[in-house]
Amino acid sequence: MIQWKNLDELVSFERLKELKNEVDLKAVLSGAGAADRVAEYQIPIAAGLVWNYAARQVDDKVLEALGNLAAEAQLQEKYQALYNGEMINTGEKRLVLHQLTRGQLGDPVKADGVDKRKFYEEQRERIADFADRVHSGEITNGAGEPFTSVCQIGIGGSDLGPRAMYIALHNWAAQTGNLLMDAHFISNVDPDDPAGVLSEIDPAHTIFILVSKSGTTLETLTNEAFVKKALISRGLNPADHMIAVTSETSPLAKDSGYLAAFFMDDYIGGRYSSTSAVGGAVLSLAFGPEVFARFLSGAAAADKAATEPDLLKNAAMLDACIGVYERNVQGCRATAVLPYSQALSRFPAHLQQLDMESNGKSVNRFGEPVNYPTGPVLFGEPGTNGQHSFYQLLHQGTDIIPLQFVGFRESQLATDVEIQGSTSQQKLGANVAAQIVAFACGKEDSDNNKAFAGGRPSSIITGDRLTPESLGALLSHFENKVMFQGFLWNLNSFDQEGVQLGKTLSKKVLAGQTDGALQAYAGLLGI
Repeated sequence: MIQWKNLDELVSFERLKELKNEVDLKAVLSGAGAADRVAEYQIPIAAGLVWNYAARQVDDKVLEALGNLAAEAQLQEKYQALYNGEMINTGEKRLVLHQLTRGQLGDPVKADGVDKRKFYEEQRERIADFADRVHSGEITNGAGEPFTSVCQIGIGGSDLGPRAMYIALHNWAAQTGNLLMDAHFISNVDPDDPAGVLSEIDPAHTIFILVSKSGTTLETLTNEAFVKKALISRGLNPADHMIAVTSETSPLAKDSGYLAAFFMDDYIGGRYSSTSAVGGAVLSLAFGPEVFARFLSGAAAADKAATEPDLLKNAAMLDACIGVYERNVQGCRATAVLPYSQALSRFPAHLQQLDMESNGKSVNRFGEPVNYPTGPVLFGEPGTNGQHSFYQLLHQGTDIIPLQFVGFRESQLATDVEIQGSTSQQKLGANVAAQIVAFACGKEDSDNNKAFAGGRPSSIITGDRLTPESLGALLSHFENKVMFQGFLWNLNSFDQEGVQLGKTLSKKVLAGQTDGALQAYAGLLGI
């Protein structure tokens, strides 16, 4: 029977706290056995990705304690309960089914009188058929001309994930002949956002995707109105250019103002929706349904890997456990995601929402305050740009911030140049290797300004090349890591009440129902 306990109620957590200073990272990575440690401390994820944690502050004792923690917290049982359709989202009393959009891990899940796996497959097939008809020229604009670009209108999870995935695969698709339509994104209610995008595209040959599960998202509907006005001003009928991704019960579901509507449901949170119709429509139009299917297969393979009960063979679960050790035992307040791949330039932004919206909670899944730190601040930037930005603080700042690197052995475009005896890709890889060792081992110097204390932990995910499959596996790894950490902290990682208060107050401002500080600040902005 599953028991939901706070982290500080677990006996194994008390043992873990005794091991706070167990590992001298500088010593283990500068000693004679360092190379053997790097070779040993790694776990395959899926789709050719491998997670290496040799530069994290763990050894056999810590790993044994983490194994006991995972077992006592019943991490595998809770993961199984999630994908078998138990009501895991306690705040909103909902199932959590994003894994079903890419594969069936457990028993068939019935909800709302339907088999949910079949429902998601049906929506993917409908999207694939629509995309194929657009690409073949069967579906055209009002003048009978083909569509050449697609633009997604959404915010939060309806933008960050799909945008990051599109950017990640754009160069690969261009190099392999899979770039079928350019994609653009409108998210910010700031009018400069839609105006800027519209100035860069040809609206007459663009399909616009409106993404709103409820059909009532204020920012998204405002941007839709902005786009519709622009279409009408050009003599175009918006109904010839727009499709919707929404729920079957939303006001958009049967609106004749759309070419088509594709459905998701309340069991998929926005930040977990990239493998649903939210990402499926734009990625299938941009790259083709076959590429989207490959992306899903990578995610499904990593989901399957996360079912492994042995902690030392389960990358997502061990990554989560070490993260909790760093947060709750070693006192680390932030973590950085550092992809050494320009294609992943927006991936950290997606992970910010995934992680901080999921586990940025101070009450447990029963609404009771917790007495320990939960989700860390997450930030990141692609290397090597980040090295010339915030790495100064990472190396010599007063806070120790665990780091998650991502690196590939080959570039996406398979083009390179040799300068001073090495290629650009080799220089990129050399920077990753150097940073890992520099953070761990540091450097002694009589001048304190030039001394590096070291002892700064990191891990790295490596692969041959960023492809649809490896991108799907990378996404799934972090989704599952976040969920496992939520289980350890006894949080509900699937609601986001923290974003609601601001929405409520902004509606009061727009309705003129303000006084005091709210009225004063609104006045500063001319409202």
